[in-house]
Amino acid sequence: MTPNWATFVTAEPELAGIVEKRFGAYTHHVLATLRRDGSPRTTGLEVRFLDGELWFGMMPDSLKAVDLRRDPRFALQANPGEGTGMGGGDVRIGGRAIEVDDARTMARYAEEVEPPEPFHLFRTELTEVVRTYVEDDTYLVVQVWKPGAPLRTIKRT
Repeated sequence: MTPNWATFVTAEPELAGIVEKRFGAYTHHVLATLRRDGSPRTTGLEVRFLDGELWFGMMPDSLKAVDLRRDPRFALQANPGEGTGMGGGDVRIGGRAIEVDDARTMARYAEEVEPPEPFHLFRTELTEVVRTYVEDDTYLVVQVWKPGAPLRTIKRT
C-alpha cells in the first residue's frame, strides 16, 4: 500500500485535520520541484483533498508538471497567510507526485474541481508531513509524521 493521504488520516487523524484546515484557509500554496539540473523550482499551486488522496492539477506542459514527470519528488508548503501570525502553524508535505492518465479518474476530478481543460493530474505519495507552531509563547513545537513511524514531537525553548 502506498502512503497516500488516507494513510496519513488513518495514522494521525487530529494532525491531518489541522493540516487540511491550514491548506483550506487559502487557495494558493507553494510547490517545490526539481529542475533538470537538480536546482529547486518553486511555484504556486492549488491542491485538493478528495477521495483519500492529495491531488495536484496543473496546466498542460507547465514547468512544474514537466519537472514532476521527470523527477516526482516534491515539497509543498501551505500559504502562511497575511502578517506574521501562523494561524495553526506552518505545515509542509513532502513526497512523490504520480501522474494520472486514467480517463475515469480525470473525469471524476474534473467534475468535482472544474479545472480549466486540458490539464495534468497528479496524485501524491507522502514521505513526510511536518507541522511547526509556537505553544504558550514559549515553545517551538515540531511534529513530524513519516509513513510507518509514530508521530514525533520535538519541543524547543
